Amino acid sequence: MPRRGRGAQSNVGGRFEPLAYAPADDGWAAEDEPPPLKTTVTLERAKTIITRNDSPDISFDRSINPYRGCEHGCVYCFARPTHAYMGLSPGLDFETRLFAKADAAALLERELAAKNYQPRTIAIGTNTDPYQPIEREYRVMRQVLEVLARTNHPVGIVTKSALVLRDLDLLAPMAQKGLVKVAISVTSLDPVLARRMEPRAATPEKRLATLKALAEAGVPACVMVAPVIPALNDPEIETILERARAAGAREAGYVMLRLPLELSDLFSEWLLAHYPSKARHVLSLIRSTRDGKIYDSQFGKRMVGSGPYAWMVGRRFEAAVTKLGFARTRVKLRHDLFTPPRRKDEQLQLELL
Repeated sequence: MPRRGRGAQSNVGGRFEPLAYAPADDGWAAEDEPPPLKTTVTLERAKTIITRNDSPDISFDRSINPYRGCEHGCVYCFARPTHAYMGLSPGLDFETRLFAKADAAALLERELAAKNYQPRTIAIGTNTDPYQPIEREYRVMRQVLEVLARTNHPVGIVTKSALVLRDLDLLAPMAQKGLVKVAISVTSLDPVLARRMEPRAATPEKRLATLKALAEAGVPACVMVAPVIPALNDPEIETILERARAAGAREAGYVMLRLPLELSDLFSEWLLAHYPSKARHVLSLIRSTRDGKIYDSQFGKRMVGSGPYAWMVGRRFEAAVTKLGFARTRVKLRHDLFTPPRRKDEQLQLELL
């Protein structure tokens, strides 16, 4: 039985674990709902905070992840397999056993102060959501944003949480300087489907209201229809874009569902639990967008898929974006205003003088 408020159906071990455990029916099937799982947070002392990449599929070469794991519990989250590196399950562990990088702001300040640092847009929220529920208490994202605002460093944020509006006092002034834009992920407008897929994320209507509030505050707002899941939420593409455009979104993007590593089994379990009559059809269409495989990590294909079905989704998206008047070019953030923090050695020299 699915656990209330959680996305994954199981806690299957990660790919690095030497032993695997599977539940077995002993004939004493319990009809009661399983006990609720509590969220635990461990403070992580990271060595660095800016992650670099050279992927040709994405528009940024550096990112920050304030947290490991995500309490939103989105069943489709492609970041789930990263929990295996912690010796934990990409399933329920990913959404209940979280890690907060408490020293993220201090690390960021140190890395931005490096003599050879060249400013480029930092992406936040591309792995786990920086505004997930525990951010209310730990405020790691807030502290990171304060450093970026103080140094006039460009940043692009992706979230599905209305908590981003808490930081409008930082985001609005940064937007006036051309230093920030925010993308809100809207996967479905159906509250039942959204609750099942993203059990602890903001409701669809709240996300649209967040888009509107950002736009009214002068913050460039984008809507992400991500992921597009064949035969599940892809009929909503045009409606989501229409509602987002009316709310003030000026840019739009989409990503085809990605199911790397342990995520393929977790998503299949979820489908069988919630949409058993659709499961075979959905999985068949997913394979049709990945050259017959459940996932294809090849650059150029992993974000949009391939084949007739993926092609159709892409053309539908392009037609809707054009019809609704979304911007054809992306907002380019400024890099020339960057003022690096003072390095410790410079501060020491000043004091000696």
